[in-house]
This record gives sequence, structure tokens and C-alpha cells, in this order.
Amino acid sequence: MNVAAESAAAGASLVQSIDWLAIAPPTITAVVALVVLVADLFVPEHRKPLLGAIAIAGLVAGLLTLLPLRAGDRSTFCLTADADVCSYTADHFALVIQLLVLGGALLTALISLHDSRKLPVGEYWFLLLASAAGAALLPASRDLATLVVALEVASLPVFALVGLRRGDRLSSEAALKFFLSSVTATAVMLLGVSFVYAATGTLHLTRIAAELGHVPGQLDTLAKAGVALTLVGFAFKTAAAPFHFWVPDTYVGAPLPIAGYLSVVGKAVGFSGLILVTVIAFPSYREVWGPVLAVIAALTMTLGNVAALRQSATRAWSAVRLLAWSSVAQAGYLLVPIAAAAYAGGDRIGSTVAYALMYAVVNLGAFAVVVLVARTKPLNRLADYQGLYARQPLVALAMGFFLLCLAGLPPGIIGLFAKVTVFSTAVDAGLGWLAVIMAANVVIALYYYLQWTSVLFRAPEPAEAGSPAPEAVTGAAEAGDVAVTIALTAAAAVALSGVPQLVLRFAGTGLF
Repeated sequence: MNVAAESAAAGASLVQSIDWLAIAPPTITAVVALVVLVADLFVPEHRKPLLGAIAIAGLVAGLLTLLPLRAGDRSTFCLTADADVCSYTADHFALVIQLLVLGGALLTALISLHDSRKLPVGEYWFLLLASAAGAALLPASRDLATLVVALEVASLPVFALVGLRRGDRLSSEAALKFFLSSVTATAVMLLGVSFVYAATGTLHLTRIAAELGHVPGQLDTLAKAGVALTLVGFAFKTAAAPFHFWVPDTYVGAPLPIAGYLSVVGKAVGFSGLILVTVIAFPSYREVWGPVLAVIAALTMTLGNVAALRQSATRAWSAVRLLAWSSVAQAGYLLVPIAAAAYAGGDRIGSTVAYALMYAVVNLGAFAVVVLVARTKPLNRLADYQGLYARQPLVALAMGFFLLCLAGLPPGIIGLFAKVTVFSTAVDAGLGWLAVIMAANVVIALYYYLQWTSVLFRAPEPAEAGSPAPEAVTGAAEAGDVAVTIALTAAAAVALSGVPQLVLRFAGTGLF
């Protein structure tokens, strides 16, 4: 079996020489995280904001190293016995997801510059960079051991980030719920990985695919159980039902920039891992994971939209809860092309990546607006957005555009194209029932997205109509970091809406 071959090869040398350029994006991010951690010991308190600048510079450097890798043809940590079997591959799929996660971490860092001062600064930036390094490593991982390590490196710092507001009961409760449920999912996934290894004798994804094609009859049940259990860990990270229960409380309890980070980068980690194991490692067991993912997609989008629909405008933190449940519903849409790949081939996966890019830009933009509003209205109710256009017209226009993109309505063209593309993958794969459920859910989502959009442009409450000055002053004094993020995400969303076909065509043909 492959175990014997790999063991024999290990007698001489385990790996080839390291391609440092290929691994530069996650490596630079991890090194800068350590630099920030050490610098925190020596930098005086009044100089702590410099740590944020160092963190942002590190993320920018990580993003710049993606440019020389754009050909997507580098691999490293390969077996000496078979140079085509590698543990790290910087292909187009990996590079696009690394762009998404490092870009998402950069935008999170920008909206954190002011709010991080209320938290342990050094720990905050170290944990954020450490999580981003793990998230950048995961899409390039091509064996189950590296996948699991990358997943945990991306996840463990986030537990601490969620609970970093010391003395805050909501923050502590959110961190505990997130930690316990995540650890349980990881334990189940590790059990699945051990079953897959027992059945195939290898951890490399391409070799697993080859071995699963002819697993001995007595090991078939073990292999199927391993496939199912391995998917559980990644399903948890995507907030797919029934593993979604941690989302609303975690988003409310976490610092708002971290809630935005979880909604985008956390999802990218889960979906990239799910794509790798289904499309590359487990294609021969598509009859196991295909129907399951289709049912989970339908359940996830329905539960998310119905819960978002029930949010009261006057309830504390209802804006954050609505975005949390909206992110659950969006996870359901993202699962549709992966389920369709079981019936119509792996090229359908591009629709998930294209949708994820759109979602990342507009959702981080929406969270940036929520962060801005929370600085003057800490309860962050949906009712607090009434009259935002009268107070801050550009912010209200940006928020309205983000919500229309999420709803899939013009002028949010990229959201409309992404939803139509995802819908067509279900139809082409013969999943007509899933397409019908998705269409119904899109209509349900229109109600709460449009309702929030209308609130932005209503006349302010009489009590605040005559006194907009405090908010305007606060915004001018403190909103520079958030304003930059809102402007960047709005510009990116407009650019994507201008060329949606290019994005969708590249994602559909250039990733696998």
C-alpha cells in the first residue's frame, strides 16, 4: 500500500527543497504576528498604535507576494518518490482564497484601529495575524494533516479574540459557546480523518482519491464513515445547519470587527477546506456527500432567512443578529455549487468561489458601517439606522448598496449575477428541488434586506432631528479608519458589478 511506499521514501528524505516564494503569503503573515507579539513587550503604552501599523504592513506584504505567484504553477513539500504528490500547492484556487482571506484580514485590521485600543493591543494584533496565517495556509494544503493544522491555526486565535473584552459577560459567553462547539466538531473531524487514513493508508488528497476508488469491501463502511465525519468539521466552520447554532451569540459577543472577520474569513476557511476534500479527495464517494450537502444547503438557507426575518427593529444588537443570520443563509447559497459538483463535475465549484468573493466584499462593508454606527449607538438596533442618510448620506448610500448586493438586486449587479450563477448550477445538475427552495429563500431575504435599506432613508426620529451634531463630530473625529474601509469595499463592489462576467468566467474555468 501507499504507507509502505511512503515509508521507504522517507528513509532517504521526506521532502524536496522548500519553495519559499510559494509559501510566502502565510509565512510572512505568521512572522509579522511573532514580531508584533515580541514588540508588545518593549513598546511603551503610548506607542501601542504602532503595532496596528505593523500588522497592516504585514498583511499588505503578504498580499503583494501573491503577484509573482499568479501563474498558479508552484508546489512544495513534495514526496521524493513522487514529485506530483505535494502537501502545499499554490494553484489558482489557493491564490484566490488567499487573496480573499488576507484582504479580509486587512479590512478587519483597518476597522479595528480605533476599537482595538479598548482591548489588549498586542494580543489583539498577534491573534488576528496568527488566524490570518492559518487561513492563508489552508487553501494551499493538499494533505489532511496540513488541512487540520491550518484549520486549527485559523480557529484557535479567534476563540481568544471573541472573548478578549475582559469583564464582558456577553463576550465570555460567546467565546465559551464558540470554543466548546468548535472543539467538538474538530474531534469528530479528526476521527473521520483517522478512518480515511485507515481505509486508504495515505493522507495526501490526490492519493486518497485514487485509493478510495478501490477500497476493499470490508473497509468500505469505514471509509464512508470517515468521509462523512471529516466533512462535519468543515461544515461547522461554514456555519451550515445544524452546526450554525453558535453564530448569533458569537457575533453579538465578539468585538464587531471580529464578527465581520468571522463572517468572511471564517467562512472562506470552511468552504475552501470543504471544496478540497470533496472535489479532490472524495470524488469517488460523491454519492455519500452530494445528497447530504444538498439537503444541508436547503436547510441552512431556510433557517438563516427565517431567523433573520424575525429580528425585531427595537431589540438590542438586532442589526448584528440580522447580519449573523444573513451569513447563515448565505452559507446555504454557497453550498449549492459544491452539492451540484457531485452530480455535474468539479467545474461547478467556481460559482462558490465567485459568490464568496462578492459576499466577502459587501459583507465586510456592511460590518464596517455597523462598527461606525455602534460608536454612537452601542445597542446597534435596526431602529438606530433610521435617518442615517440625513446624518451621513455617503455612509447610508454605501450601506444601501451593500444590502442590495446581498439581496441580489440592481444596482448590486455582482450580487444578482452571483445568485443567478449559483441557481443555474443547481438546475444544470438536475437539482430542481434545490433551485426552487433557493428561489423561495431569495424572495424571503428580499423583505428584510429592503426593509433595512428603507430605514436608512426615512426621516430621523423627532428627538434627534434637531441635534445631529454630536454624531457628526464623533464621526469626523473617530471614523477615519472605518471610512477608509467603507470606501474600499464600496469601490470594490462597484468594480465587481461593472465586470461580473469576467469574475464568474475566471472562477468557472481557471480554478481547477
